[in-house]
Amino acid sequence: MTFTETKLKGCFVLEPKVFTDERGYFFESFNEESFTSGIGENVNFVQDNQSYSSYGVIRAIHYQLGEHAQAKLVRVLSGEVLDVAVDLRKSSSTYGQHFSIQLSAENKKQLFIPRGFGHGFSVLSETAEFFYKCDNFYNKESEGGIVFNDETLQIDWKIESSKIKVSEKDMVLPTLNLARL
Repeated sequence: MTFTETKLKGCFVLEPKVFTDERGYFFESFNEESFTSGIGENVNFVQDNQSYSSYGVIRAIHYQLGEHAQAKLVRVLSGEVLDVAVDLRKSSSTYGQHFSIQLSAENKKQLFIPRGFGHGFSVLSETAEFFYKCDNFYNKESEGGIVFNDETLQIDWKIESSKIKVSEKDMVLPTLNLARL
């Protein structure tokens, strides 16, 4: 597995070594030792989540606050998404900046998003099955979010505006400037 740090400190793209032959393929999607060595810190994942969405769905920028903050390791099991991480650490030199990458079942890339970041994705294929590990349990009182079309962030979700599907909950999220951080 190769680990490449993005422009956002602590946020890494992971690319597995894939073994293929006439039977199909095999790859190691997670190994605690190589993961810890690759990102330079120990992360203890405690919860796995999975979602299924159709083309045009945008799951806006979500995060957990304080002691309930979550680091995530995300990947796509089927289909393709544009995955987006936003640095929400006010003390960071990249505060308010985002990184996006296309993750797919085909490229098998993963993205590690550290605590203090927001995360969202858009579905670029007909459907997508999305999987992620979290290092902390979900806590409703600590959840926060930023509206998908925030003018400060200027995220290009790669979806034609007439085809965008966003939940009612995500449509009323605040902008970055008004978000509870």
